[in-house]
Amino acid sequence: MSVEVENLKFYYRTRKGSVKALDDVSFSIADGEILGIAGESGCGKSTLSNGLIHVCPPMELAGGSVRLDGKNLPLDKPDEMNTYRFRNLSIIPQYALNAMNPTVKIGRYVQDLMQSRGIDYSAIEKLFADRLRFVRLPEGIQKRYPIELSGGMKQRVVMVISTLLNPSLLLCDEITSALDVSTQKVVSALVAAFRDEKIVKSVSFVTHDVPVLYQIADRILIMYAGQVAEAGPTEEIIHAAKHPYTQALVAAMPEMASTYRQKKHASIPGKPPALLDPPEGCRFKERCPYRMPCCDERPQKRLVGNGHEVYCWKEDL
Repeated sequence: MSVEVENLKFYYRTRKGSVKALDDVSFSIADGEILGIAGESGCGKSTLSNGLIHVCPPMELAGGSVRLDGKNLPLDKPDEMNTYRFRNLSIIPQYALNAMNPTVKIGRYVQDLMQSRGIDYSAIEKLFADRLRFVRLPEGIQKRYPIELSGGMKQRVVMVISTLLNPSLLLCDEITSALDVSTQKVVSALVAAFRDEKIVKSVSFVTHDVPVLYQIADRILIMYAGQVAEAGPTEEIIHAAKHPYTQALVAAMPEMASTYRQKKHASIPGKPPALLDPPEGCRFKERCPYRMPCCDERPQKRLVGNGHEVYCWKEDL
């Protein structure tokens, strides 16, 4: 396995207590795999990505471990994590369009970034130009300012910068959310191309847009209220979901060539629980149509197929 996450917990400290944004999460990502991570806003997706790259206040590591290529990541030691960032794991942030300095030309920005990592820019300058062509950007873009680029072009530049040192794990945090549909497709395809060309070894692709994952992900992990609800092969998650929450998410997906009169989009009644004081047991129980007395206890992982895991008490999964 390229990535092994065990019982990971990231909390946010507040005056009222700790917000359990990511609470006892375990999963793995194999070499050459794209793992899609989906769920409603506030389910812990971005907290997971940001925590893996940099734990800083008010976020704190409350427990668990992460192994990348057989080595434990020192998540609670920012200085030690500097040796892993960009080289071993890298992130395309949620607000990638604002990631670059608007007053510095792109080539100079990358030169300064490499210098901060102790890397001679002249040694990777040709590679940088090759990667820009790989994502279908025009010649001479290094001499432009970020403001001269469209949103999709800036997104692709940031993708190149984040993968310039061929990291083992690439974290993609909502990278399609600010793009139009056609650009979303291009960006998603490029992420898959990074994996296919072995520029990166494995990918964690975070999004609230499940149809995007259906296009590129090998497996999908569904999160709810800071915990894993279900995980499995993409086809099974989309066409044979077992957890009531996953089923509701899939049912809410729009269908091509259908109108509102033909099919009303489903919705999930209620709202996620407050994570400052989350409920005992299954965190989806207040919104679940199948709630039972046993749901007051936390469900254990159940295997319902090859690599298909569900955290639910419902018997007829």
